Parts: sequence; structure tokens; C-alpha cells
Amino acid sequence: MPKETENLEATGEFTEQPELPAAETEEADGQTDAAWEPVSENAEDPPAEAMEAPKPKRTRRKKAAVEETDHVPAPEAPEAAPTEETLPASEEPAAGSPVSKPDPAPPRSSPILTLEAGTDVETEESLADIVWHEIHNAYRTRRMLTGRLGGLEQTDSGKTVAVADYKGFRIVIPLKEMVMGYQNNLTGDEYTAMIVRQHKLLSRMLGAEIDFVVKGIDSKTRSVVASRKEAMLKKRKIFYMDTDDAGEYRIYDGRIVQARIIAVSEKAVRIEAFGVETTVMARDLSWDWIGDARERFSVGGQVLARILSVKREDIEHISIKADVRSVSGARQDNLRLCRVQGKYAGNVTDVHKGVVYIRLANGVNAIAHSCYDRRRPGKKDDVSFVVTGIDEERGVAMGIITRIIRQNL
Repeated sequence: MPKETENLEATGEFTEQPELPAAETEEADGQTDAAWEPVSENAEDPPAEAMEAPKPKRTRRKKAAVEETDHVPAPEAPEAAPTEETLPASEEPAAGSPVSKPDPAPPRSSPILTLEAGTDVETEESLADIVWHEIHNAYRTRRMLTGRLGGLEQTDSGKTVAVADYKGFRIVIPLKEMVMGYQNNLTGDEYTAMIVRQHKLLSRMLGAEIDFVVKGIDSKTRSVVASRKEAMLKKRKIFYMDTDDAGEYRIYDGRIVQARIIAVSEKAVRIEAFGVETTVMARDLSWDWIGDARERFSVGGQVLARILSVKREDIEHISIKADVRSVSGARQDNLRLCRVQGKYAGNVTDVHKGVVYIRLANGVNAIAHSCYDRRRPGKKDDVSFVVTGIDEERGVAMGIITRIIRQNL
């Protein structure tokens, strides 16, 4: 064995080697470590052991070159991940086995495509989140909200609750928090009568616009419990009990206010004026006679009313009287359109104790004490009326019904 080879094996280090020609270098790259063993000059073929030996890559010469020249080779680029087309033969799936496909790319989130450029469209879910945030803020700040009374329900324990709607959310209001004057000390038949009376009143209020204060919320189920009574007390304190800078009440006798219509019947309309409820009779609703107030007024509407009187005992005991007729317009002087012995068509608005009240086609209110037709006139009948006198003080025409043109059957 040559001396340089022995030194290499003993020390594990390389000594400086002479530079090989290019041709010899290319041939040496394909040889193994076994080719470095000395062979006989007369030997024609390499030994069998050298032919059967494995062919590891030659790295010793490269390492020596790096140590000698202090040259650091550039980092190799990372190998690309094997794809389905470039899998090595050893990693290819066996025949008949399912081939795993790459996961599909996640869908791309894009804004809603709108008809008009530059506009934004919100989904129902995002709108519900905005409204719930508003309800949550109102709960924290005790701010009043306005909704519509949508229904009446009874709980499993038999309690009556009102259900209001606020921008799609269900607002539950217990009966004692829904009305003023709820009496807790009643028992037996008195309590039952009070519940029936309140239930009838709330039934007529369905569809009315009401204010409420949020008393409790559940973020998981998004349920809300509120109080209309607390909202009414707040408004009473501001408009009926507190005074302005001049020391005057905000609502006083003769003040015209905008009121909400919360219930309507044939002969009366119930209104709410800033936390105080009152009933306005049909005769105080308009200068002309109204046969059925439901034909002109509806629950959920608004009307201008004049406050005739206010009684302030305390914040829970405030009563008012109001009329709508005085602000509905100036009284029309239509009596000049009627002449004595003139005959006019009219519509019966009411019949009370044998007296027939008629609204003539020319807008004049008329009263008839007798009827020549064999049939008895009823409400909403069309009749023929003859004027026999004019009462200018009361603003009505007096006369007789000659015949019934059409009966309202």
C-alpha cells in the first residue's frame, strides 16, 4: 500500500493532491473508493470484489477541496414537493388502491355584487346584529325604544304577557309593566275582573305604537324583557312634572300636542299623549258628525289634540282631557247652503232615543224627529231629508225624513 494511502487511513485527513486533468476528473467521478486501491500493473481486469462493491457517492475529495480553498458553496434550492405526476416509483400507489386527491382550495370571500356601482348591501344576519347591538346599548343606558304591540300571550304559569316587535326582535312585556294603575292587592273575583278588563283594553291596542325600556336581555337566545310603564313614567316626569327655563310645564291647558292613537271603537278614540292616556268621544273628534270613528281613525296612527285640562297629583296619578275637533280646522258655515223647505240627501250617522242624526250631502249636520217612511231608519241608511228649520246656535238643520233611499242591511 502506498505511503500516502496509509497516512489517509491513519489520520482521517487528506493531504494536498495534485490537480487532475479534466478528462481524468470526469472518469474519476464515476469510480468508487475501491478504484483507489493499488492493483497490479499486469492485471487486465479489476478484481471481482471491486466490481460487486456498492457505489457510494464520492464526497471526500470535495470536502478536502472546500477545506483547502475556504470556499463555501451556494445553498441548494429547496426541492419541489412531489406531485402526482412526479412521484418516485417507490411511492406510486399500488394498482387498485384509491388515489388521494389534493384538498380543494377554500372559496374566495367576495363582496355582494350590487346593481349600482359603489353601493353596499347588507344581509339579514348583519342587519340583525346591528339591531341587537342597538338593543344592548339601550339596555345599558336605559334609553327608551319604540315598537309596535304585536300580540298577547299566556305563559305556562297562567300569566298574561304582551309581545311587541322591534325591528324583527321579540320584546316581552309583563302585564303589570304594560299598563298604569295595575293593582297588586286584589284577589279572587276582583283580581279576575281586573285581568279581564286589562286584557280587553290590550286587545284593542294591538298594532299600536308604544315606548318601552329594556329591563333584561339574554345574548345567547337574543330574548328581551321590557317595561312600558317605566317609559311612560319617564315621559310623565319630563313633560308633566318638570318645568322649562321659564318655570312653565311643557304640557298645560290649551297646549296642542301630537298624540298616538292606541285604541279605536265606534264612538270613541283612545290616545296617548306623552305617557298619559285619555279617551276622546266621537262628538269631539270632528265638527261633522261621525257615525263610526273606525272609518276615519285607526290604531297605530297619530293625531293632533288640544289639551283641555290637566290634573297633576303625583307622577303616577295624572289625568288629562283632550279634543281633536278644535284643531281639525275651522268650523265650516254650511248652514247657508240649506234653505227651508229644501230637500236634500243624507246619511244616518246615529239613532238615539228616537232622534235620528243625519249628515247631509252638502256637509250640514241635521236632526230628524219623525220619519214618513213605514220603515224605521237605521245607521248608515241613505235617506231623503226636508229642512223645516235652521238652528244657527247649535249649527244644525232641523227637518223630517220623507223616505229611506237605501237601507244598510
